[in-house]
Amino acid sequence: MLVPQIMLAQQSKSTLQLQERIKHIIDTAGGKIGVGVKGMDFKGGFVINGNHGYPMMSVFKFPLAFAILDKVDKGELKLSQKFHMPKETLDTNTWSPMVKDFPNQDLNMTLADLLTYTVSKSDNNACDFLYTKVAGGPAAVNQYLHNAGVKGISIVYTEGEMEKDWALQYKNWCKPAASLQLLQLLYHQKLLSKSSNDFLIQIMRELPDWGKRITVLLPPTTELIHKTGASGVNKQGIMAAFNDIGIVTLPNGKHIAISVFASDFKAPKERGINVIAAISKEIWDYYATKR
Repeated sequence: MLVPQIMLAQQSKSTLQLQERIKHIIDTAGGKIGVGVKGMDFKGGFVINGNHGYPMMSVFKFPLAFAILDKVDKGELKLSQKFHMPKETLDTNTWSPMVKDFPNQDLNMTLADLLTYTVSKSDNNACDFLYTKVAGGPAAVNQYLHNAGVKGISIVYTEGEMEKDWALQYKNWCKPAASLQLLQLLYHQKLLSKSSNDFLIQIMRELPDWGKRITVLLPPTTELIHKTGASGVNKQGIMAAFNDIGIVTLPNGKHIAISVFASDFKAPKERGINVIAAISKEIWDYYATKR
């Protein structure tokens, strides 16, 4: 099914002031930062620095889940289906809560568990197993997204490949508007069945507190479904990526998508958290007052 590109609302004078405040945060932060904002159930939105493709890192686990769940909807897979993962194929040196939960053993995991570890806990072993053994490879997921009309995205490499070569993470990129489009497809259930769509929303809601970025400065009860991404730090002390994309529920019950991609900025990651939190707070303060 082809889905047309989302059309961002024409900028109003009032949002121009909001954009200027966000641009000031970006200018003082350094690095390359792209921002996307889009009302899910109301008109409004904009993109800042949207022509650049930002390295996604673990954000690419979100579109992977779309592609896998599409196979579930087609009857090619079942969430209850189990997959065998020999222990010698599991990387013990990468980020992997799954391996930490089940150390030194072969694993037999359901597809639902693999997706939960991949999206909710950002597990690299689960992610790469799904990419290489279930989805048909990064190129297959990339083609699935392009066929769905999401053009401003590129998925070429797995987590394992990116860990071996710093330059490769820049080949897995996304433009802010494309990330908003993915969130809109999720919110409006355009690609998946209701059960699969609900499952994806559930595992995006279950990210642990260590993944907090968008909501750091927002009221503690703020509802958010999201996916984060972060690179390591190179010898020059630079992070290639520190990202968060998600859908926030506003006080009036409306929903707004926020995407912030920060690239090539000086570590530590707390700087990235502060930038994403500050930008999200400006967006929240503006839209939370709207009726």
